Amino acid sequence: FTGSAFGSAAIWQYESLKARVHTYFEEARADWMDKMRPQKRGDFRKQVNSWWNNLTEGQRTVTGIIAANVFVFCLWRLPGMRRIMFTYFTSNPSSRALCSPMLLSTFSHFSLFHMAANMYVLWSFSSSIVSLLGCEQFIAVYLSAGVISTFVSYVAKMATGRFEPSLGA
Repeated sequence: FTGSAFGSAAIWQYESLKARVHTYFEEARADWMDKMRPQKRGDFRKQVNSWWNNLTEGQRTVTGIIAANVFVFCLWRLPGMRRIMFTYFTSNPSSRALCSPMLLSTFSHFSLFHMAANMYVLWSFSSSIVSLLGCEQFIAVYLSAGVISTFVSYVAKMATGRFEPSLGA
């Protein structure tokens, strides 16, 4: 999984760079069109755009991860989703689904405090790590760390004979 994550991140990074170069040349040719484009309307939309544009690349990257974690947290609150959540969003070496929970449980938090603390820490160091690695490699590190920590959890559970489900990276 880790090799695939970093290989995909390298391809994504290359494609992003290629798109940025293409966009740069497109914008250089179309500067005169800026005066003819209609302006965006609505105060809320302007505030959201202003907030988003003031974020660092790391904060923008982590915003997506936080949104995924909040979405999964909300799914835990829906009674009709409990069976699916326990099957695919908790890791347990005795479960019939072994591989997908290794990845999906990284986005899973049952406690609001647990999720808020993890997301705060992730937000606090995101700018420096993403500026060092790039957003693509950071996401590969995040996903790989989640899968590897779940694998270590599987090994520890097998060694101790305790097969209760767990969640989180």
